[in-house]
Amino acid sequence: MSDILVSSADGITTLAFNRPDKKNAITAAMYAALADALEAADKDAAIRAVLITGTPGCFTAGNDLQDFLANPPRGNDSPVARFLRAISTARKPLVAAVTGVAVGVGTTMLLHCDLVYAAKSARLSLPFVNLALVPEAASSLLLPRTIGNRRAAELLLMGEPIEAEKAAAWGLINAAVDDDALAETALNAARKLAAKAPQALALSKQLMKASPEEIAAQMQAEMVHFSAQLQSAEAREAMTAFFEKRPPKFG
Repeated sequence: MSDILVSSADGITTLAFNRPDKKNAITAAMYAALADALEAADKDAAIRAVLITGTPGCFTAGNDLQDFLANPPRGNDSPVARFLRAISTARKPLVAAVTGVAVGVGTTMLLHCDLVYAAKSARLSLPFVNLALVPEAASSLLLPRTIGNRRAAELLLMGEPIEAEKAAAWGLINAAVDDDALAETALNAARKLAAKAPQALALSKQLMKASPEEIAAQMQAEMVHFSAQLQSAEAREAMTAFFEKRPPKFG
């Protein structure tokens, strides 16, 4: 069974993480599948909205670290770069339904979605610094704009998770809903979007977004530092400590 499930019905393409045994941790192959599906949805006139979801109790634990270290991103054609480009430039409205954990890119990708709903039990986190890494997906630009500098600093510099209701209060997501209402809440939002004038939606989304050039430039700047940090001694120590389940020792 595919680790990314893609289905389309009633003008909505649904992308579902489907690797529950690994908490939906994302591999290079999964990034490629997500990029392919987003690109196809954007080109298909019959598709009016995209819904991104996970498995019960888990959105995604972020990057599969072992796969990521074995296949680090190299250049703008790497699977992760393709995915980030596709989600950041998507013309169709993107709706996300978040349950369980949303770690790293599991949270930064939400900054490129138009409507985000999370189960009250969900926990969002950006632990890049805990692994001696830096933000990605233009989150160092978009997160302060979305929730303010101090709240962004709390997430990016402390690297600690926040609950869905706090994320909603901060404006990081649209709403925190009862767990058993999440799927229907997100699907109803996607249905409402799919019923609206597609050109008007696309233009409205375009007008609200930061310029594509600015986002692309920030992603590139982040990737330069991310790649350098990935090769650093402190990142090796942080990741070794992660796998050994011990506190890292720096300096």
